[in-house]
Amino acid sequence: MSDTPPAADPGELVEVRRAVYRPLRRGNALEDAVARLVQTIRLGVVAPGESLPPERELAASFGVSRDTVREAIRELADTGYLLPRRGRYGGTFVADPLPQPKAAPEVSPEELDDVLGLRRVLECGAVRAAAARSLDASTRADLWARHEAALPAGPEAYRRLDTLLHLAIAEAAGIPSLVALVAENRAEVNTWLDTFPLMPRNIQHSGEQHERIIAAILAGRVDVAEAAMRDHLAGSEALLRGFLV
Repeated sequence: MSDTPPAADPGELVEVRRAVYRPLRRGNALEDAVARLVQTIRLGVVAPGESLPPERELAASFGVSRDTVREAIRELADTGYLLPRRGRYGGTFVADPLPQPKAAPEVSPEELDDVLGLRRVLECGAVRAAAARSLDASTRADLWARHEAALPAGPEAYRRLDTLLHLAIAEAAGIPSLVALVAENRAEVNTWLDTFPLMPRNIQHSGEQHERIIAAILAGRVDVAEAAMRDHLAGSEALLRGFLV
């Protein structure tokens, strides 16, 4: 494409980080802290081998005590998701590799319909809103760069890069509350996607669909962008139904 924006290093997803590091609900602080930290891992906001923000920052973001954050980290360290390290270069690191699910979860058709139906509403709405906006140069370059970063990725890295691309589209919509909803929904979908292997042909096809989606957003073609996203989501829905139901 002659009008393809130049590649750029993907920038930080500010609204995504705000979404996962927002205050917790009152009443179940420990459980909610554990769930939110798992969400950051499932979404790839913090990649395997990378460190979480310091405990004091997490406590301030979640609106809980450092003891609660420390206990949540201890719970996830016990299950193999996090690795606390002491010393000058210490911190809390995401395990690399992450623990792999032993078996696919039991999912009812009704639960699958609910989660995937919400996904269609959220992500198709996000892509329409993004395509309808006048995006600045940084956002345009970031969208294309995230697409290009996912193209050569193998099965080990693709899921994370694919997730970050979808979250970047939600952020480009310019509706902060939408980013939080897409992040929560995607984290749930990822727990299912992670239970079956990625196939090279599927990765290639997804990359082709991503290109159509991003190109339509950048061209401001709202209906084309939504149609491309619907096609893309339908492919992963077919796989989920085939493997889980």
